[in-house]
Amino acid sequence: MKLPKILIDIANRLDKAGAKAILVGGAVRDFVLQKDVKDFDIEVYNINSYNDLASILSEFGAVNLVGKSFGVVKLRIDKTEFDFSMPRQESKVGKGHRGFEIKVDAKLNFKEAARRRDFTINALGWDILEQKLLDPFGGAEDIKSKTLQIIDKESFTQDPLRVYRAVQFAARFGFKVSNETRKLCCQLVDNGNLEELPKERIYEEIKKLLLKAPKPSVGLKLMREFGILKYFPELEALIGTKQEPAYHPEGDVWIHTLMVVDEAAKLRTGSEKEDLILMFSALCHDFGKPATTKVINGRIRAFNHEKEGIEPTLNFLKRLTNNKELKREVAKLVEFHLRPMQLFRGGAKSSAIRRLSLKVNISRLVKLAQADFYGRGGADEEKFEAGEWLLKKAKDLNCLKAPPKRVLEGRDLINLGLEPSPKFSEILNKIYQAQIEGEILSKEEALEMVKRLESIFDNK
Repeated sequence: MKLPKILIDIANRLDKAGAKAILVGGAVRDFVLQKDVKDFDIEVYNINSYNDLASILSEFGAVNLVGKSFGVVKLRIDKTEFDFSMPRQESKVGKGHRGFEIKVDAKLNFKEAARRRDFTINALGWDILEQKLLDPFGGAEDIKSKTLQIIDKESFTQDPLRVYRAVQFAARFGFKVSNETRKLCCQLVDNGNLEELPKERIYEEIKKLLLKAPKPSVGLKLMREFGILKYFPELEALIGTKQEPAYHPEGDVWIHTLMVVDEAAKLRTGSEKEDLILMFSALCHDFGKPATTKVINGRIRAFNHEKEGIEPTLNFLKRLTNNKELKREVAKLVEFHLRPMQLFRGGAKSSAIRRLSLKVNISRLVKLAQADFYGRGGADEEKFEAGEWLLKKAKDLNCLKAPPKRVLEGRDLINLGLEPSPKFSEILNKIYQAQIEGEILSKEEALEMVKRLESIFDNK
């Protein structure tokens, strides 16, 4: 494994003090998976004390001692941060993620310390100086067979968040869940253990599913299988909600949503903010269908489902996060997700596209509409003309990611010799409305309109 030279230097320094540095966690797992290693967590064995560990690390950079109760020292070198910890054991003494008793013990052997971890693939270690893989529970073999397997039944059940971790790991790595793991996850859900989890912890696992899994549908199917959807009624309601076969030969709204989420995953850019907005909007876009679906003249319809989907979308997100911007932007995309196709089919004028840009980010909207278009049976060979058309129009109209900039501002009115007054905002709003409607296209035309408006206001 290729490691930063500074880590090898630190391992050598610890070795001189009689301690051993072992790389643990996701870094080792990702190395065995042949993925890029980014985050480095190091456990230090046979160190005399936490203070000795902090003292040695301070020789290499700035240390942060906020994790003393967990035996954790954060070391910052330039812009990189490394987590060093002493091996520990955990035992459940109360509810919630704070209900654990932590026992730090540098004399533990690696197998004893690794037993507290969730899955065998996360219990791997790498001896930095000996350059040797440590694998006490057969994690490398499970990676080879693509199997998600628990380490210890008792320790696994102590933290019910591990059910959500099973979901996102299986989806991210394309692993099958072992029968033992599957049975235990279902048991934890059935017993109501997941109810003690704070939404912040659940949100982090859902984020990883939506941002990192090539096919998030794999995780969503597991959520259904484990029984987790009872905590997300908006998702559960999609199951069995029928769709018109002529437009959706793939099946019900649940199946369609799984396909749309997977299509959206292909459009992720690596920007967490943008990708989260896209992925959650793909997940929520048809939340209005269960309440609006009816059979009319022999055909299945869901009129106005986009607007009816706003409230369940906000309810769903409220149970996961307090992020106001995320909730607001996802709700907008849900409300307008049919608009690209509607505007294209209606041959919409430029003014309609500008008006749309006042309500929603068109670039984001086209991504969602594209995922929606291809997330159905038989759409693979079709071309999403509506999206291409709207993107070009919006770009030409300078409103792709935001509304058009105002051609006139308050200072322009002052330059005309007008005295600042309450009527400024009314004049500017009328000018901007005319700009959106295409009645004026330049500052000169706007200034001429100001003169006419000023005359109107003066005569009031």
